[in-house]
Amino acid sequence: MAAARDAATVVLLRDAPAGMQVYLLRRRPTMLFAAGMHVFPGGSVDPRDSETGTGAPSPAWAGPDAAAWGRALGCDPPLARALVCAAVRETFEESGVLLAGARDAVVPDTTGEEWERDRRSLLDRSTSLARLLEQRSLVLRSDLLRPWAHWITPEFEPRRFDTRFFVAGLPSGQHARDVSGEADQAVWLPVAEAVARHETRYPMLPPTIVTLRQLSAYDTVADVLAARTAVTPIMPRPVADGEDVRLVVDLPAGERLVDELMQGPR
Repeated sequence: MAAARDAATVVLLRDAPAGMQVYLLRRRPTMLFAAGMHVFPGGSVDPRDSETGTGAPSPAWAGPDAAAWGRALGCDPPLARALVCAAVRETFEESGVLLAGARDAVVPDTTGEEWERDRRSLLDRSTSLARLLEQRSLVLRSDLLRPWAHWITPEFEPRRFDTRFFVAGLPSGQHARDVSGEADQAVWLPVAEAVARHETRYPMLPPTIVTLRQLSAYDTVADVLAARTAVTPIMPRPVADGEDVRLVVDLPAGERLVDELMQGPR
């Protein structure tokens, strides 16, 4: 059984006249994991996500501290800190959205050439998130994130991830951009429409469609950020059904999701 790598995923949301929208990426068909699937920005924790800056632990931090995040995410504070850093870093790498700023403000725009150079320096690992924020005299705004879920890849998969899901609203003035080299398409969709498209032509992994269906119960980003969800580990499991094998997901509320939800279009 392959070990599951710690990872973080961020569900970016924004309010719109037609209803709350979600940002989705379609992974390239050549990717080793989740090829062709529609996903949220995210990825594995990198050792640099635990890096400290000059003279003090960093990145500088605003919002709940690592201990509070550890309680919310069900892990120790060092891992919680790395997960939050990974969430912010991966979101910036894959969408150009940066959840950072002054302690009482957020970076208003990240579309200039200097910001793009910073984003690429994270991608090629020539710098870390801590050092990028330190150089720009910014703080990581952990208060812009909310914990949402905890999904673990099934044990039979050759590539496995132990992923904490976060939700966040798109900061005012910033724009999500199609910049991820791992994706061949990026789109904002009303949450309800994203769910409907999954039923017809948008392949998604179980955590993605389950999360979207949960979010469809909310009208605005503020409603989502005010929600309190149980962040307990969820791991789909195979169950024999005659000659077939079905995937089953047992959710914390006691709901069981089987097969048709798990499979989706191919």
